[in-house]
Amino acid sequence: MSAAEALVAGIKEFLPCPTPDAWVAVALQREQESTLLIDHANCEKKAAATALALMHRYTDNSVLLNKMSRLAREELRHFEQVIKMMAERDIAYEPLSASRYAQGLHKGVRRQEPGRLIDTLIVGALIEARSCERFARLAPELDRELGDFYFSLLKSEARHYTDYLRLAESLADEAHLADRLDYFRGLEAGLVESADTEFRFHSGPVGTQH
Repeated sequence: MSAAEALVAGIKEFLPCPTPDAWVAVALQREQESTLLIDHANCEKKAAATALALMHRYTDNSVLLNKMSRLAREELRHFEQVIKMMAERDIAYEPLSASRYAQGLHKGVRRQEPGRLIDTLIVGALIEARSCERFARLAPELDRELGDFYFSLLKSEARHYTDYLRLAESLADEAHLADRLDYFRGLEAGLVESADTEFRFHSGPVGTQH
């Protein structure tokens, strides 16, 4: 097993379900390339913003500050790489509505601390893990340039997932964490497996598939 395969194997164990084949089939359609890359850029930008927001909110947690600072820098570098690739492919960075995925997960976050931070970190771990899993699903099927780029992201996305999860583990006992992970895995599976009206990087299958 290669290092990349080992990374993805651990991600698959963490996630509640695989990405539906129907989503992959739509993602690989040539006419979806612009949407895939624009939404990917948006995801990288939002991930950096989330990390910075956590740094502003939890200034007394030195481990979190260091992890999120590094994560934000990496996400912004990925954003720059995506928009460079878009420019090379003559894809304009046009406005694109967000999928219901991240919002659907964040609806489950508790309002009071420390529950709010624990839940936010779990959501971050799930989003990063799902991104990693989808990069791995798409990379072998894309053109070489884009496929190589997506393969190159696997290691950092897997580390981001681990960083979020380890931070959550430091704030909750094992039983509490397991309970919250089960809850958010259930939310995540519902969002990933149910049909969506528009294709996005984190959407469910598009159309009538269930």
